[in-house]
Amino acid sequence: MADLLLELFSEEIPARMQAKAADDLKKRVTDGLVEAGLIYEGASAFAGPRRLTLDIRGLPKATTPRREERKGPRADAPEKAIEGFLRSIGLARNQLEERADKKGAVLFAVIDQPGRPAPEVIAEVVTAVVRDFPWPKSMRWGAGALRWVRPLHSILCLLSDEAGAEIVPFEIDGVAAGDVTFGHRFHAPGPIRVTGFDDYALKLEAAHVVLDGAERARRIEADARTLAFAQGLELVEDAGLLAEVAGLVEWPVCVMGEIGEQFLSLPPEVLRTSMKTHQKFFSVRNPDTGRIEKFVTVANIAAQDGGAALLAGNRRVLTARLSDAAFFWENDRRTPLKAMAEKLRAVTFHNKLGSQFDRIERIAALAREIAPKVGADPDMAERAARLAKADLASAMVGEFPELQGVMGRYYAEAAGEAPEVAAACAEHYAPVGPSDAVPTAPVSVAVALADKLDMLTGFWAIDEKPTGSKDPFALRRAALGIIRNISDTSHKISLSHYIEISLSIIFLQLANNKRLLHISDAEIDGTHFKLAIDFFDDENNLDPEISQILESGEACIFRNFKESIFTIAYDDVVHQKIKAPSDIRRSILDFFHDRLRVHLRDKGIRHDVIDACFTEGADDLVPLVARVEALQALLGTEDGANLLAGYRRAANILAAEEKKDGVEYSLEPDPKFAEAEAEKALFASLDAAEPAVDAALAQEDFTKAMAALAGLRAPIDAFFEDVVVNAENPILRRNRLCLLARIRDAMGRAADFSKLEG
Repeated sequence: MADLLLELFSEEIPARMQAKAADDLKKRVTDGLVEAGLIYEGASAFAGPRRLTLDIRGLPKATTPRREERKGPRADAPEKAIEGFLRSIGLARNQLEERADKKGAVLFAVIDQPGRPAPEVIAEVVTAVVRDFPWPKSMRWGAGALRWVRPLHSILCLLSDEAGAEIVPFEIDGVAAGDVTFGHRFHAPGPIRVTGFDDYALKLEAAHVVLDGAERARRIEADARTLAFAQGLELVEDAGLLAEVAGLVEWPVCVMGEIGEQFLSLPPEVLRTSMKTHQKFFSVRNPDTGRIEKFVTVANIAAQDGGAALLAGNRRVLTARLSDAAFFWENDRRTPLKAMAEKLRAVTFHNKLGSQFDRIERIAALAREIAPKVGADPDMAERAARLAKADLASAMVGEFPELQGVMGRYYAEAAGEAPEVAAACAEHYAPVGPSDAVPTAPVSVAVALADKLDMLTGFWAIDEKPTGSKDPFALRRAALGIIRNISDTSHKISLSHYIEISLSIIFLQLANNKRLLHISDAEIDGTHFKLAIDFFDDENNLDPEISQILESGEACIFRNFKESIFTIAYDDVVHQKIKAPSDIRRSILDFFHDRLRVHLRDKGIRHDVIDACFTEGADDLVPLVARVEALQALLGTEDGANLLAGYRRAANILAAEEKKDGVEYSLEPDPKFAEAEAEKALFASLDAAEPAVDAALAQEDFTKAMAALAGLRAPIDAFFEDVVVNAENPILRRNRLCLLARIRDAMGRAADFSKLEG
């Protein structure tokens, strides 16, 4: 057995491409070797700023000889058919065998493939992989045809065993494979001859190159923490920055520098973002004050002056960058938040849904409606919604978009807004990712729900729903955000109710701006629509022409607050149609159910448990999730598993007998016909369990309801053990089948047990 060492040495590879490039190199080379007949024992890949390395262990020295039989046409087939077969296998006619078949003599080719030396196979595979490597971006240089991420300087390819190492000979666009690598660009730039992977790794380390990216990251983090600890400070963790910096250096050397005193009053997030984005600096925080006071930069060289010159240059650049940030900070705070929000009138949110300011108006109206349901003050929720996105027009967020919301909080606090309003500015975006916490402050919850619900209803109204893997407006994330905001805070909210309110606000605003053209068969609660009309009339001076249309019987009239036909022309040119609100509401609710299923499965809930608890049209997520979790917990117990087995036995017997008899056994069973003690006990247990289940369900105490059902396990087991359901006496048989139906119905009150897997 032999080991393969492959290194592709080039100019600097972008850090963001390194990890995937290492994985691609490993997969493509190993797949190619296996397909050619070289089965290996193990493989590891490494990436750094200037090299991709592959270490493959346990390769055979040659492929195994193989014999392959290929069936061809019949011996008396047309000559052209036989010639085509011969061309495909590369043999002559006299090299074929004729074998008897039920349809006559058939031609067979027996092809012996001798074993091939491993170096020959490796050369072919590596050449093909390099020439067709999937870089996101690649380039050509000089007169060659090869495309690589950066100019490729050398290839190291060695096959080694106990007897020694040999170069695998091949050449790619003038770059010949050899046994030479190169060390650090400054510390050890000369050629280094190696004999295998272990020798390679040791010599690179001696030449100031840390081969393993994970090891480089570990050293950077450890050294940076040590520097911070030595001065009574702490390193601000940033896994993404750590991975990026580890891909920028071969020999990491951490150096700590100071931030100018004039910048220490900037918000910590501004300092962190500016230093990370522009200079790849780690932030160092004072644990007592929470202020960012210093930074750690990672050099790719061990400077003789200890990094003094490096720090001086970095501080000059940092001062210029932070001066810009300080200017943005001071200038933005001079602009009232309401004035910032006004600037958003000129920022288009979507050409069919208006500006960012239009969206803020909708969110404010919806947040006011949601507020009482989540324990927030409606006036405070409306105020927070009107200011929450104002920082989108600030210079700071224009420079650092990732600070949206964060800066809103600071600007609101600086303007003297209520703490609840300032918190909502930052928290209404949450959760952005699966690991983010959800807001718990009532005002923040109201604005967060309104923000995400407006996204969904707005894009559904203009028929811009997610399709397949495409979700350009992140509507799946918005739905999951609503689900988590509701379920994690246990707020009981009817999604259908607020979807209707949101739709009424959107449609009215579109009408007021003369962008709405056609709504048919609307089914919006007239009270909600009137509330939206009142709001926009007060705030936006609803167009008198639109008001007249809304009040006339020609275009829009809510007969009994149930149905309407709503038509508004738009310059008599565009003919946009908007679906009926009732259809939109149902579609959005189905979308929520799909997202909730995914969310629950990610939490470890069984798919059949989810199916057993979901009912069409259910829109209060808190009891729905509680029911699912309670059923999952029940089935995880011995009683629950046995209860399900008893249910399935009862349901199967009942279904078979109903099919055979052509009737439903749905009458109330009579306990006076119970003969066996187990039968009488089951009647008594059902009499006790049913009201207990009903009472628990009425209180939405699903754990208690499942516990009441679990008490049926022993009586059902005993019934099937001692009682013959299909008794000879037809009265007893019918009564017992009705008793099985009662078991099925009693358990069906808590969940649809028929959807559970055995």
